[in-house]
Amino acid sequence: MMVGLVAMNVDYGPMAVHEANAAGGDLFSGKNPYAEANESAAAENGTVLDLVAPIVVLVACCVMGMLYSGGFFSGASFVDAFSGSDASVGLLLGSAFGLAFTVVFYLLRRRMKFKEMMECIPEGFKAMVPAILILTFAWSLKAMTDSLGAREFVAAMVKGSAAGFQLLLPAIVFVIGCFLSFATGTSWGTFGILIPIVLSVFPLESGNPLSIVCVSACMAGAVCGDHCSPISDTTIMASAGAQCDHVNHVTTQLPYAMTAAAVSCVAYIAAGIFAAVGLPTWLALPLGVTLLLLVLAAMAHRKKA
Repeated sequence: MMVGLVAMNVDYGPMAVHEANAAGGDLFSGKNPYAEANESAAAENGTVLDLVAPIVVLVACCVMGMLYSGGFFSGASFVDAFSGSDASVGLLLGSAFGLAFTVVFYLLRRRMKFKEMMECIPEGFKAMVPAILILTFAWSLKAMTDSLGAREFVAAMVKGSAAGFQLLLPAIVFVIGCFLSFATGTSWGTFGILIPIVLSVFPLESGNPLSIVCVSACMAGAVCGDHCSPISDTTIMASAGAQCDHVNHVTTQLPYAMTAAAVSCVAYIAAGIFAAVGLPTWLALPLGVTLLLLVLAAMAHRKKA
């Protein structure tokens, strides 16, 4: 979809409004949650190494921190250490070591003074306050939905009605995955709910072509809903990383995600029909791509008109 959007120069929905505002010089459409943050002066003697080295060290230290929390240095295997790691501890250790490296690295290369770097730290904390607050509220809402038994309700509903809708099951699983992930803000939790249900209806060893299709529909729907959800940690961190208004970020990406979701739903319906008549289910892939390009072409034509 992104290739088609760029090639056809298509913008629609709220994104078209924000794009026009940005072209006119208003980059935030009047809503800049980080307007009070101090702008850092660009270093005149900076190099690419000054940018890349701290990032590489940060990622490496975070990975090592996760391995450490999982017991890798105490005899656990690489896979066991990763599966048993505490991500929060690993990220904390990685961030601390990454910050220490960056301070020493810049001092040795005389890119910044120690006082300047210490002044950047509280500014970084201030920039993360909106994201931290939204994440806290999102986790609270997720805990409430879990306590109400939303997962169990959806699981029982799907398992009770799946047998009579086998041809439409890929599309049904996709739609339910979208809504469940959107409401809870987690794709992995949706995987854990729907995939066991799908495999109980269509076991992999049965050789039914809908087995793989339904599992893929579950994963695609979960990722789609998680991407659209305003309480998803990935959505929150994306808006925080771009330093844009969170509501603007959600509303601008939603029409594009819904376009892709609608085309995917049609493709999954086609996959169920193809499986029923004995055709390869992979034929739904080129069908979906073609339909998506036609929709984007229609949007581009409407924009020119």
